[in-house]
Amino acid sequence: MHTDKFLKYIEYEKRYSPLTVTAYRGDLSQFVTFLSKEYEITDLKTVSHPIIRSWIVSLIEQGISNRSINRKITTLKSFYKFCMRNNSVSENPMLKILSPKTSRKLPVYVEETSMNELLDQVDFSDDEQGARDKLILSLFYSTGIRLSELINIKRTDIDLKEKNLKVLGKGNKERILPLPDPLLNELTEFMNNTHNNAWLFYTAAEKKMYPKLVYRLVNSYLAKVTTINKKSPHVLRHTFATHMLNNGADLNAIKEFLGHANLSATQIYTHNSIAKLSSIYKQAHPKA
Repeated sequence: MHTDKFLKYIEYEKRYSPLTVTAYRGDLSQFVTFLSKEYEITDLKTVSHPIIRSWIVSLIEQGISNRSINRKITTLKSFYKFCMRNNSVSENPMLKILSPKTSRKLPVYVEETSMNELLDQVDFSDDEQGARDKLILSLFYSTGIRLSELINIKRTDIDLKEKNLKVLGKGNKERILPLPDPLLNELTEFMNNTHNNAWLFYTAAEKKMYPKLVYRLVNSYLAKVTTINKKSPHVLRHTFATHMLNNGADLNAIKEFLGHANLSATQIYTHNSIAKLSSIYKQAHPKA
């Protein structure tokens, strides 16, 4: 069903992230199973838009969220565009498929006082691991980088003289981020006192740091200062963006920091700021 060719295409030509490729693979596998089980279909040419709609209905009946369903629809849209381009199908059945509406959730973030408490008052062990943990938290909060970007940082990506950091974002797009002096000092001390590994962060076996380890340590430290449900590296990314915006940063500048492809992805943070202003207004204004 051309799924293997499509997956290779998005991985090697479109350069989608490994997580995205895995998600697309899972979506296509579910779709293929549905076609086989419900319609005994193995030929893509016989798939019509009513059949795809029936799959969407079945997902809704299973209690799958609209957000997840929309991602699966996006997968099929990309897949069928690929098939049309390669003349695998004569018609694109996705042209008549509409995505269900979703309510956009506001990004969860940590309050400034809690972040200050975490980085200035929480005790980190007086060894390499303690220095590593604090530096990881500082990097997330000071730069807004993604988890995948952090674990892929090499020592050669850090320019101590020019005070900047090079990260490789989605689609293998590089961006250069400025390093504030406190973070620069932390980085310098950490690099001077740790093994000269190619990776900035590495395991006891001197391999590149892996996502689950970073996720666990971030969760553990955030639990010391906040009661929010989500305590992940991505929450620190949201925290960076929200605090920047609340303190007067230009939205376009935040977009560049985060490595967003367009401004619409960044604009969601304005809703947090408006919500904060509304809360302050209700507390402070006599007529609120």
